[in-house]
Amino acid sequence: MSKHLQLIIFISLLTFLNPAISQNEYKIKALKTNEPIKIDGKLDEKSWEIAEKVQLNYEVQITDNEPALQKTTAMVLYDNENFYFGFICYDTNPKEIRAHLTDRDKIWEDDFIILIIDTYGDNQNAYELAVNPYGIQGDGIRAGNSEDMSFDFIWRSAGFVNDSGWTVEIAIPFKSLRFPKKKNHEWNILIGRNYPRKSRFIFSWTPFDKNNPCLLCQGGKLTGLDEITSTSLIEILPYAMGYQSGFLKDYDPSLEFKNEPIKGRFGSGVKISPNPELTIEGVLNPDFSQVESDAYQINVNTTFALYYPEKRPFFLEGAEIFRTPINAFYSRMINNPLFALKLKQKSNKITIAYLSSLDRNTTFIIPGEEESSTISTNLKSLSNIGRIRYDFGEQSYAGFLLTTRNLNDAYNYVGGVDWSLFFWKSYYFRGQILYSLTKEINNSDIFSSTRKFGNSNFDATFNGERYSGTGVILRFTRNTKHHELDISYRDLSPTFQPHLGFVTSNNGRVLTIENQFTLYPKNSFIDIAFLTAEGGIRFNYFGAQKEKWFMLGIGGQLKTQTNVFIGFLPLNDEIFRNHRFRNIHRIFANIYSTPTGFLSLQFNGSYGKYIYRTDEPKLGLGTELGAWFKLKPTDKIEISIWYQKANLKDIETKEKFYDGYITGLVGIYQFNPNLFVRLITQYNSFSGSVQVFPLLSFKLNPFTIFYIGSTLDMIDFEEPYGVRQTNREFFLKVQYLWRN
Repeated sequence: MSKHLQLIIFISLLTFLNPAISQNEYKIKALKTNEPIKIDGKLDEKSWEIAEKVQLNYEVQITDNEPALQKTTAMVLYDNENFYFGFICYDTNPKEIRAHLTDRDKIWEDDFIILIIDTYGDNQNAYELAVNPYGIQGDGIRAGNSEDMSFDFIWRSAGFVNDSGWTVEIAIPFKSLRFPKKKNHEWNILIGRNYPRKSRFIFSWTPFDKNNPCLLCQGGKLTGLDEITSTSLIEILPYAMGYQSGFLKDYDPSLEFKNEPIKGRFGSGVKISPNPELTIEGVLNPDFSQVESDAYQINVNTTFALYYPEKRPFFLEGAEIFRTPINAFYSRMINNPLFALKLKQKSNKITIAYLSSLDRNTTFIIPGEEESSTISTNLKSLSNIGRIRYDFGEQSYAGFLLTTRNLNDAYNYVGGVDWSLFFWKSYYFRGQILYSLTKEINNSDIFSSTRKFGNSNFDATFNGERYSGTGVILRFTRNTKHHELDISYRDLSPTFQPHLGFVTSNNGRVLTIENQFTLYPKNSFIDIAFLTAEGGIRFNYFGAQKEKWFMLGIGGQLKTQTNVFIGFLPLNDEIFRNHRFRNIHRIFANIYSTPTGFLSLQFNGSYGKYIYRTDEPKLGLGTELGAWFKLKPTDKIEISIWYQKANLKDIETKEKFYDGYITGLVGIYQFNPNLFVRLITQYNSFSGSVQVFPLLSFKLNPFTIFYIGSTLDMIDFEEPYGVRQTNREFFLKVQYLWRN
């Protein structure tokens, strides 16, 4: 269950909105103040009395710009160093305010205000800042209609709850923002308030028309910025870490658990921005370890590598510029770098970005038609990624991407163009064309396989072969209030390999068509209802039809903030490993609900036929079930419980192919906005493995941190050994951000 699902729902609903009238009719002027502004959430400085104010008069999520259910006032000031935003959020029933003291970026089930600021005024990229009534922050970066809520930057906020509602103060340092070098700045800005009650309402400063998908086109203008000046920035981020590891050799329970000596690790990062348009960042011997491992995923019946999100701050900032329709750069393929260097320059409509890294433990994902192979090595490699993008019009762009990975006797080069054209206020045409050139490692001891690359003469074994490939994706979409159309074509040749990307399947040509029809019932227990239909067909490069499917689904957003979807596969035929399977029917459903501030829950499940994907595949009848609960008994305590189960048995013989589950529990106590203690436990019945992660965390800001914790891995070896530790680490880390 993604911790950002609530914000994704919030933004995705706004994604269908577009201004009914010109942005120029909605302006707010930032007035300059010489009075010190104390960020305490109380708005008691005299400067706030003279600040220009706007009202959030429109309810835009459930209705079409009807009067907002509560009054909200927003205002803005600035001085030589900061922007200041103030909010007065009135509430006729303050006892219903949803607010929790929590870690940053975990406020999406609460009341919150949100600012979306496009500093270049070109509707391409924007900062997103949200604050709940206790002043807890959530932030991210938006690129067109996609967003990354893992992005963090430095700003301050505070909230204050009173008898008439709640208030918020925000200070955003100019040096934390990237903006053009020019006079007479005029930025695009969206101002909203999330009001979760019986339904999830969104109040907005500007009205919306649901017949245009350009979110950033719908805001107003932030003016009065004539006196802001270009600022330089230097940040130094050193860290020190002590840790002690232990392991069970060869996972042999008959051996003793070995504890290694206590070790230390040191490193530093440096960021230099001589002006707001240029950023240069480097890290030396970075600590890219995570304070907990990735959550378990059920992978018992998949032949492809699983995707895990990036969590390392160095790769998160500026990641949006490297994203393309084909996932040709997946930063987790840079595994354990000795150093990394990153540069980003944005001047008017042109953005240039570059990333370089020397990896000490190179990882490979070798894609295929029906499976992929993941190989971990101790080999060193030098990776370089270059990106140029030209923005034009409203959310249109053309770009070029080049990635290179070089080893002693091997390489992988990938380059090509991508684009997105937004036209007629409702349509997008997106695509990408890539060419890859690969020279393999010549060492079959590292990886050997008889798997052929389609109808070529090449195989997956690391035997020094040299080959090239192509990747193409084309996508046409139409988004309006009542109708969405999505037509996509994906063509990846058998020898297309982007070693720095996440492409697990190739040797295929796939055509997919999806239609969705949406209704907005009035005076009903349903706020939004939709009917969707999706069909597709996949061929390999031999011309064989490998798969065809058709899916029907119905869903909607109900009262009590409950989202429901039910789908059915009336057509699903596939050829897998030369076995033809027909009528692979199944039904699936998903329910997500936040009925109160105390409880959030999600259920998902499917029942029907699945292919058991082994060397001799068979058709089975199975079930996949998942449940997730989040309880907040107080505003400082959070308990999450999750459970996933999967089973499959032979339709004819009833032989059980597999039957197991994974489950986990997370408990958090938040002492204050900066300090929390957390315990994560998870168990995988398929492997008998257990993981435990206790952690004490202090964050002065997203980058100045203190961690003390442990990671513990165990396996149930059954009788006579029982549960034994396989790996363990205790760690203490201190990291401090210094900025000029």
